[in-house]
Amino acid sequence: MWNFSTGEGSPNPNPNPNKSFEVWPRPNDSVSSLSFSPKANFLVATSWDNQVRCWEIARNGSDVGCMPKAFITHDQPVLCSTWKDDGMTVFSGGCDNLVKMWPLMSGGQPMTVAMHDAPIKEVAWIPEMNLLVTGSWDKTLKYWDTRQSNPVHIQQLPDRCYALTVKHPLMVVGTASQNLTVFNLQNPQTEYKRIVSPLKYPTRCIAAFPDLQGFLVGSIGGRVGVHHLDDQQQSKNFTFRCHRDNNDMYSVNSINFHPVHHTFATAGSDGVFNFWDKDSKQRLKAMSRCSQPIPCSTFNNDGSIFAYSVCYDWSKGAENHNPAMAKTHIFLHLPQDNEVKKKAR
Repeated sequence: MWNFSTGEGSPNPNPNPNKSFEVWPRPNDSVSSLSFSPKANFLVATSWDNQVRCWEIARNGSDVGCMPKAFITHDQPVLCSTWKDDGMTVFSGGCDNLVKMWPLMSGGQPMTVAMHDAPIKEVAWIPEMNLLVTGSWDKTLKYWDTRQSNPVHIQQLPDRCYALTVKHPLMVVGTASQNLTVFNLQNPQTEYKRIVSPLKYPTRCIAAFPDLQGFLVGSIGGRVGVHHLDDQQQSKNFTFRCHRDNNDMYSVNSINFHPVHHTFATAGSDGVFNFWDKDSKQRLKAMSRCSQPIPCSTFNNDGSIFAYSVCYDWSKGAENHNPAMAKTHIFLHLPQDNEVKKKAR
């Protein structure tokens, strides 16, 4: 069992000013996605070094430990990951245009279960349908029964898939050109609604409301849009600045709803993560700035652990990447009630 470092005593600038616990060993390149098992504290990270890694996380009060469990390798950088609802199986996809299904808990070998004609940016398991959905830069969504080699349905998208959120029966896909396509998965072969993003910059992330009444959308322009699906609720829609510093805009890379309190976290290229309550339009807690961007983040199944990566996010291209200076970190923050619980009106 590894004991985590809280990063104190690190040279400035401190990659971990929030005294979070660091996951070891570190990935060798930037982390592209983080996902917790829905059943237990197993954390999976995908990264640009072609690897998918899993750690077992053990929490004992205010102390945390971890154990590296296993890893697999793709032929190209890996961009996305998700778990099956049984908590036994991991799916990962990326620049090799493939999704691998990894029976992690049974120790089985990964197998290819999905393919596209371009990199796969998003992957989600839909337990209510027993299907996998994949979104690609080839401008398609595909639904897969993992026991079959061909997709059960191919859905054309208006442009390249940039972001995806699924909370059955609601699915929202964000594509290039600021298109947001809404699907009712009870009729998955027909678009329910297509809207233009309320944000004027390209979409980076989307998260469905826990009550299914709408979704959040984050852009590279440092703003989040709160959008309700019901036409009668449009007066409740608004946007807000969250990852900006005066005139500097930083991408909103990740939005995660807390599984218990239904508040949410945003994480950005400014190296900051914040906790928010959309209903009261309040920021509940602003965390200290890390030394590098935060490309991705996630809560565990009961919201007691918030995982986030601190690393280069490739937004300034390969020419501005210095691996010797920019180490990749994965941190675990233990949210306190006053950070994530809604305040009394």
